[in-house]
Amino acid sequence: MANSAPASTPLMSHRQILFVIFGLMAGMFLSALDQTVVGTAIRTIGDDLHGLSQQAWVTTAYLIVSTISTPIYGKLSDIWGRRPLFIAAIVIFIVGSLLASFSTSMLELAAFRAIQGLGAGGLMSMPLAIMGDMLAPRERAKYQGYFLAVFGISSLIGPLVGGLFAGAEEILGIAGWRWVFLINVPIGILALGVVIRFLHLPRHDHDRVRIDWWGATFVIVGLVPLLLVAEEGRDWGWTSPIAMACYVVGGLGLLAFVIVESRMGDDALIPLKLFRSSTFSMATVIGVFVGFGMFGAMMTIPLFLQLVFGATPTESGLQMLPMILGMMVASIGSGQIIARTGRYRMFPILGTLFLSGGFLTLTFLQYDSSYWFMAGAMVLIGLGLGQLMQTLTIASQNSVGLRDMGVATSASTFFRQIGGTLGTAVLLSLLFTVMPQNITGSLSDEATLGDALDAALDPAVATAPENEQIMATIYSPIVEPIIAQLPPQVDLSDDDQRAQVVDQVLPEIESAFDGSGSAESSVGGDALDDTSFLTGADPRLTKPFLVGFTESAVAVYRVALIVVLIAFVLTLFFRTPPLRAKSALQEAADERAAAAGGAASAAGGEADERTDTGVIATFAAEEVGALVQPGGDSSTHDRRPGHVERDGG
Repeated sequence: MANSAPASTPLMSHRQILFVIFGLMAGMFLSALDQTVVGTAIRTIGDDLHGLSQQAWVTTAYLIVSTISTPIYGKLSDIWGRRPLFIAAIVIFIVGSLLASFSTSMLELAAFRAIQGLGAGGLMSMPLAIMGDMLAPRERAKYQGYFLAVFGISSLIGPLVGGLFAGAEEILGIAGWRWVFLINVPIGILALGVVIRFLHLPRHDHDRVRIDWWGATFVIVGLVPLLLVAEEGRDWGWTSPIAMACYVVGGLGLLAFVIVESRMGDDALIPLKLFRSSTFSMATVIGVFVGFGMFGAMMTIPLFLQLVFGATPTESGLQMLPMILGMMVASIGSGQIIARTGRYRMFPILGTLFLSGGFLTLTFLQYDSSYWFMAGAMVLIGLGLGQLMQTLTIASQNSVGLRDMGVATSASTFFRQIGGTLGTAVLLSLLFTVMPQNITGSLSDEATLGDALDAALDPAVATAPENEQIMATIYSPIVEPIIAQLPPQVDLSDDDQRAQVVDQVLPEIESAFDGSGSAESSVGGDALDDTSFLTGADPRLTKPFLVGFTESAVAVYRVALIVVLIAFVLTLFFRTPPLRAKSALQEAADERAAAAGGAASAAGGEADERTDTGVIATFAAEEVGALVQPGGDSSTHDRRPGHVERDGG
């Protein structure tokens, strides 16, 4: 008898999926809100802790740890399940946030942000892996709007909250900026409750596997020295002994990591078999380049808005909305097209093209450019990122099965964050390396320096309260020797006399900034650690700094443009197979059902065969026995199936 194949019934209903997504949204909201709040308040934090130039440490420490922990979360979640790892990530993030609120220096804050990053590694990768388990690649776009809503809301209220905290002297007796981290505690506890209540997934069994602790160790040994030299290279010297030691240790660590991963096979932290798929490999490489350009360059946009445009932290957050809106429009639009057609090859191409257009526009920035010029560039960047963020992850997930869903998702996120971490370290290092030279270069411009000296020598300007900090930080070391050499009868409050003094000293001061004179030292050091002196100061005094920062930011955008253009070229060779119509969990359930059905059919067939064989053997034996027995009558002892014996027949 033929056995029909078991019908494929949905493993999870729409209502169950929504409950799980509700739990994921709570965790993602915690992570997304933290990034927007901290990004808006970082200048205030840096100024208060006297270490704005060490901002990269705060950002890089968070990214290093979150990046390294991402594949570990993926592997462990494949073994022990997604839910416990997601809950652990939230708890670690809450603890890190609480510790960060007690920071007394930028380096201490960086250490506590590293603990936050340990939790963030799970908050960023686990929702993507869980979505990959539950939903078929084509169906994920239908639910993308929920996550975009979380991202949009956090992007909208995050800058407002960050600006409110950064702008407040104290809240309940605690410095305002410390609430940037304290706010994560109640939100995190609420998210934890939601996840425990709603995040329930069907169980799936895995074979016993080894945990790749050596792989985790060597990825740390390989990445941390390279990221450290990327951050500190400008101070150490790129060819200094300590930098060379970092290169060697990092290279050996990465080599050891590859060897360990090849020997661990399927149990590796990042199984090398994933790279046999050209789709996964290309998506990974593109993700590294996109992450490098995106994370690194975007870190300068809020700083530019606050330093050059004079926006408050709250205002700069709101001014980032064009990028957020562009991202949401592109992500929703591309998601709907993917859901209906199952095709997505064009989106990485268009995404990198839009991203390149945005960075190209930013390379034409001037210190006096209008906000709307920059808003146009941010829209292009948002449209590019919206088409890239989900398609690269979907491509990676579509290339593997359920057993490797977590590790493939985390590996994709891992390499994108590797690019982002390197981009942040390298490009922020570039920014603060070239900034002193660019500021002194702007001061060597005759017109700019003449206006600044005229303002600095004017007693009314120099003694104004709003100019007190910028005078002490930059101009007093320059003008005090000039004033000390002037005859007593010179009245600097007189415009004509002051103009004559400026004309006399301008060539000497200009040559000091052109060369290696002591005047250059007045624009380094503390000038980059605390930029609060720019707030409200006379525009003639702030112009050299703003011009220098703009030129430094443009240098960053040029590098980001080159990197993203490389990604664009790679997308032209990106092959994308059709998306699967079933989720990974559904495929696994169907395979188990088919295997169970096949086993049952085989068992039934064997039982039927044994029954038929037994009947034939019995019948044959009885027939033979009747024939050999003396006087036997076979007609009265018929045992054939279906035969009915009749008395007296």
